Amino acid sequence: VQLQASGGGTVQAGGSLRLSCAASGRTFSSYDMGWFRQAPGKEREFVAAIRWSRGSTSYADSAKGRFTISRDNANNTVYLQMNSLKPEDTAVYYCAAGRVAFTTGQYGHWGQGTQVTVSS
Repeated sequence: VQLQASGGGTVQAGGSLRLSCAASGRTFSSYDMGWFRQAPGKEREFVAAIRWSRGSTSYADSAKGRFTISRDNANNTVYLQMNSLKPEDTAVYYCAAGRVAFTTGQYGHWGQGTQVTVSS
């Protein structure tokens, strides 16, 4: 599966952005999907994940209550709605896919990343 992330940009603190990740391939609906981010000088970190079936979700503590991950299997797309953005959310955001990644944390497919910048 190939992934293409989009929707990044520059927003003021308190604002919102919705990231999209379009996937190619007929088996998208069988992949768990995740969003990660990497800020300058920091390691990549987990943000949110959604299971391929029944839509179970998981969030990093930093994302809980502000971010929502969702997926549209009919359109091979996963979304990350980000509200109440903070300057510390500034990072390159990556989407990822993996067969059983929701439980293993192992993602074998990665998108190219989209920059999110939150100004104070």
